[in-house]
Parts: sequence; structure tokens; C-alpha cells
Amino acid sequence: MSQDIGASSLTSKVLMIEPVNFGFNSETAGSNDFQNRHMEGQNLQEKALREFHAIVEKLLEAGVSVEVISDTPEPVTPDSIFPNNWVSFHEDGRVCVYPMMAKNRRGERRRDILERLSIDHQLTGIVDLTSAENDGKFLEGTGSMVLDRANRIAYATPSSRTDPEPFDRFCHEFGYEALTFLTEYPSGQAIYHTNVVMAIGEQTAVVCLEVIPNPQDVKNIVSSLAVTGRKVVPITLEQMEHFAGNMLQVATTDGGKLWVMSDQAFQSLTGEQRQILSMDAPILSSPIPTIEGAGGGSARCMLAEVFLPMKVC
Repeated sequence: MSQDIGASSLTSKVLMIEPVNFGFNSETAGSNDFQNRHMEGQNLQEKALREFHAIVEKLLEAGVSVEVISDTPEPVTPDSIFPNNWVSFHEDGRVCVYPMMAKNRRGERRRDILERLSIDHQLTGIVDLTSAENDGKFLEGTGSMVLDRANRIAYATPSSRTDPEPFDRFCHEFGYEALTFLTEYPSGQAIYHTNVVMAIGEQTAVVCLEVIPNPQDVKNIVSSLAVTGRKVVPITLEQMEHFAGNMLQVATTDGGKLWVMSDQAFQSLTGEQRQILSMDAPILSSPIPTIEGAGGGSARCMLAEVFLPMKVC
């Protein structure tokens, strides 16, 4: 087992994939209660592209370094705008590549993207977990897991897209303590991704406790977050359904930090919740209704954090 060297909780650089064939993905809809079938065939690519460019511009203006790479026309990958599901980048120079449940999402994994990042960053190795797909076991990156990098804790709720076996392998490879908890959506199935349930900043953490039926799981999560110095901001099921759990705290190149979320998520928060979060970091929000509605993911899903060390000239 090895682990990240000098792991930091925040990065000032993110990878974002500009969509080419964005659309409603019928292969993922069965496990994602957040997707809206009524949005099929509504010129989704053009709308999503406008939303994508708007949030990229806001991030750049706020001082976040954004590596934008365009999707490829072939293979057709309607969810490529969510790169954090197939790859994660770590401070020891390693890259982890993940097993994806939907077959039409596996084409999102592109070696040329890693080669592009290797121009400026040190890549020391690849941890490839994709063989788990052969056994029908999946782990969709930092969608399936919410990582507390500074304290080496990986939070995850088991689901059809988050299997304990590859999750345990990830924790072993990268030196994380696993903290799992069960969730249940009103439909009866587990929440498809952990990163719609919770988000962790340096001083605060957002979590939807209402979808965690086991009181011991609730106690474990709240205790873990408190011990690591976070003030817990509980959100309701309704707020979670507006993607209030799907936010990410990032650094800026001038040493600041931001909470990044969608306008829908921001509007769902109460004044008190916004105030608590803002005491940790200013909030940057952007409207992405097409991406959220058809894609079933929000702002956090669009950001793959780049923790790779820079090359020394």
C-alpha cells in the first residue's frame, strides 16, 4: 500500500470536458433518479455547451485553473461532461482509472487526456481498476466516493455503481480509511452516487442525513466530520434533489478558496446555510439546468480535481 505524498484537501486546478454529444443517457437512467426523461430530444447539446462555457468562464475569472479538453465525436459519450467518474489525479503523481457501469460511458476513458496533462505534470503511474467491470462490479470515481484527502478518509454509499470490492482496493492502494453508509431514495433504491449526498470543505461539510436510514451510520458520519474539524450543514431530501449536496470546494491560484455549485443548488439553500458555507469559502454558482436535468449530475460532477505535482523545469 502507498498513499499520496503531502495530500492537500483542495486543488486550484480542475479538468473539464467540453461536450460534443451531450444528451439523455438511457443506459444510466435506471440507476439515476435525478435524470429527467422529459428532456430527451430538446437540442440538449447546444444548451449544455452554453452552460458549460458559462461556468468555465466564471471559474477562470475567480482564479481557478481550468484545463478544458474537448470530447471526441466518436465514440458517442453523452455523459463525458462528468469526467470525475472515470478518473482521479493524486498528489503522488498517480492516476486512478475506474470501472463504469454503463457501457457507453467507458469510451470516456481516454489516454490522450492523461498524455495532455503529463506535459506539465508528473505522472508516476496508473492504478487501473477497470477489470472489475468483468465481474459486474463498479466504482465511479469521486462520484462513488467523497474523499477527505487531508485526513485520508473515503466516504461511500454502496449502490449499483459503487461496489465494496473496488472501493476497498482503492482505499488500500491510496491509503484511505473506508467509511461506508447505506442510503435509500424514496424510490427504494440506494442513492446512485455519494457525491450527491455529501460534500466536504476544509471547515464545513454538507450532508443529507434524511436519506441515511441507519442511525448508527448517521452517528458515524457526523462524528467523523466533527473529529476532522468540520461543521456539519444538514440538507433536506428536497435540497438534495436540487443538487445541494453536489458541490465542491476548490482553491484559487492566489491562495483563496471557493464553493462551486449550480444556481439550482444555491437557490435551494436557506439563508443560514449559505451564511455558514460562506464563512468557510465564498460561493460561486452558475446555471446548468440542462446538464442537471438530462445528465442527472451537477457542478461537482463536472470537475475532476488535478492534484498531480507540476514538473520541475
